[in-house]
Formats: sequence, C-alpha cells, structure tokens
Amino acid sequence: MMGRILVVLLLMLSPLAQASDVSGIRSYRSPDSTRIVFDLSVATEYSTFELVNPNRTVIDFPDTRLLSHVALPQFEESESVAGLRYAHQDDGSLRVVIDLNDDVAVRTFELMANDEFGFRVVVDIDEANEAQEPILQVDNTGMRDVVIVIDPGHGGEDPGASGPRNLREKHVVLEIAKSLRDKFNRVAGYSAHLTRDRDYFIPLRGRNAIARTQQADLFISIHADAFTNPQANGASVFALSESGASSEMARFLAEKENQSDLVGGVNLADVETPELASVLLDLSMSSVQSSSIDVGEEVLKELDSIARLHNRNVGLAGFVVLKNPDIPSILVETGFISNPGEASKLATESYRNAMAQRIFNGVDRYFRRSPPQGTLLAANKNGLLRTYTVASGDSLGAIATRHRVTVGALRQANDLDGDVIYPGQELTIPRP
Repeated sequence: MMGRILVVLLLMLSPLAQASDVSGIRSYRSPDSTRIVFDLSVATEYSTFELVNPNRTVIDFPDTRLLSHVALPQFEESESVAGLRYAHQDDGSLRVVIDLNDDVAVRTFELMANDEFGFRVVVDIDEANEAQEPILQVDNTGMRDVVIVIDPGHGGEDPGASGPRNLREKHVVLEIAKSLRDKFNRVAGYSAHLTRDRDYFIPLRGRNAIARTQQADLFISIHADAFTNPQANGASVFALSESGASSEMARFLAEKENQSDLVGGVNLADVETPELASVLLDLSMSSVQSSSIDVGEEVLKELDSIARLHNRNVGLAGFVVLKNPDIPSILVETGFISNPGEASKLATESYRNAMAQRIFNGVDRYFRRSPPQGTLLAANKNGLLRTYTVASGDSLGAIATRHRVTVGALRQANDLDGDVIYPGQELTIPRP
C-alpha cells in the first residue's frame, strides 16, 4: 500500500503537463487470472472504480490518448472478461471499460520502467474457476507415481533473457519444459506437471506454491540466461544455498533471476502475507539440499554429453524459486542465450528435445537409485512387483491362475482391453 501511495505522491509532485500515450495493450491468461497491461509513454496518474449490473471495471487516464495503431486484446479464453472498450473524453482523458462476466476480484497497480518496458498499468482479474484439488496419481498396483513439477522460467511480462533474432528465454524454456514433461509422462511411475503451459507470468513464490500443491517429489526450474560477455557459454545446474553463493557467476545468476517479480509484475500490496512470512523463515534444509545436489549431479553428467558445462559441479546460490523447504529443487541453465552459438542451437526443436532428454535421463537415474517410499519405482527396485514373460501357448487365464491373481487384476495392471497376449510380451503381475 505504501508503494502505491509513494508512486501517486511522486506523480502529483511531478509536472504532468506532458500528455501520455497508450502505445500498447496486452493480455495474458493464466489458470487463475487474466492480466491486462497498458503501456504508457510516461508515468501517468489514473483512477479506477467498479460498476455493477452489468459488472465493469473503469479506468480513467487524464490527458491521455490511445494511439490509433493499438489493437485491442481479445478474451475468448477468459471466463471472467467479456471485452474491453475505450473512449476519448471531452476533457482530454482516456476512459477504458473492462466488461466482466462475473463479480470477481480486480486488482490494479503500476510497474515502473525497466530495460524491457516503459511505465505500465497492470490489471489482474480473477477467473471464476473453482480451485482444483491435486489428484494423486496411483498406479493400478496401488503404488503412487513420483511427482515432478517442471517450471519454465519467466513468462508474460517477464521475457527473461534475449538472444539474437529476438529469441526470448521465456519461449525457449517453455518448449524444453513441455518436452521434458511429455518424456516423464510416457514412463510408468512418473507424473509430471508444468507451473505454466502458456505465455503468462507467475510470481516466484507462486511457482513454489504449485510444487507444494502437487506434492512434488522434485522441482525443476528451466532457464537459458544471458551474461554481459556474449562469449559466456555452457550449461549449469544449481541448488539452493543455505549461506553464500558458490561462485560469482552463481551469485550473478541468482540476483538476476530473483528480480523476476519486479520485471514481470507483482503487486507490492500483496507481498506481505502470513503465508509468505512463514516461507521466509530461516529454513532447515540440509536433507533437501543434499538430495537436490545429488539429482543435480546426475543431470550434469547427462548434460556433459550434449553441451559444454560452465561448471562441472552443482552451483549453489540463493535462488528464491528454489526455496521449497521440503522438496528437492534444482535450477537448470540450459545455456547462454546471449551467446550466438548456443542461441542458434536453443532455437531448434531438435536441440531442445535433446536437452529435455538429457535432463530426463539424469533425473530418472537418480529416482531409480533412490525412489521415494510408496512409489511404483520403489516397488520395482525392491522386487515387490513381479513380471512374467509370456511363452508360446500361454493364456491370460492360465497365467492368472499360476500367480494366484484374477484375470481382471491382470488386465488392469497391464492396461489390457481383452485377453489377447503374445509370446515375448512382458506382463506385470500385481500383488494377490
């Protein structure tokens, strides 16, 4: 709240004779909100109020005009926003009306200029969706999946690093994350989820919250960063440091990534919450950090086969996005998008898929060696699940009788629609 008052006071004390132009309007749809961003040529006062029957949010910008080339966003995917319209008033002000389908919460705040954008006014509108409870994936054998939450860094107003030919980190890492998710979900015993599956912004703490909601066994944040020297290159893996950074590069990258909320847009009035205060307590994370380093080392071994490693050890630094007190978490820098050579590779689908495969291989090797209790992977490692290779002349009924299980249980454990089997086929034998 103090931040909003300070901005308004500064604006009131500054000369506002200069007219303002709205040079762009963008919208982003996330699972729980729609964000509308207004780009303005100078810092501008504004006022908002709500109307009902029908529900509307009105924003008045004094001495402001909307440039003629600006296209109005469409809201087909939004449940809450029906449309946006505007009018230039006789007094020189610009009135924007956001038509709403529901009586939902609307928050408006300012973002000051940065290297990427000028002054912005941001409107966040809640979506009228019922909260979805996480579904714990349980195998037909009664064992749960290992849950992986994959976080494509940046998104929406926060493009991340930029490379040649307008290559944006937020797009590159989203494609790598989707490929990685699909690789996990094709393997029995894993259930992978993304923090975002489209181009929208999520606060750093919101990414942590998704991992906790999904009851993740591992959190992987994917990035492709930039450095002041375009010759900087190589892939890296980081875990959270309980003290200082392990290198100057680790410190530089952590400080850069931790600024994401300022770039992407977090309403400062929402920051001080009891939930955040509890997360910011001094965390005892030695066990989680040890597991994070272990899985990070396995990923590094795999990345070494496809990319030059910037550091052969897991780096340590205070990445906010990795502050999950009970979830092993790693941040993978897939390369430097500021390096022309690495940028050209990251721009190709084949290299992004290969990068995702190497990350999967490392994580899979770790969990095959150290599976969480109660998971299908743990059952396989401990021999609790049996397999049988179908021989010539076998029938499903005979195999079921031999192993003292029902035909129905055998079908379910192997995802069979009928009783057709063939020699050489490997069947999972469920527990009687």
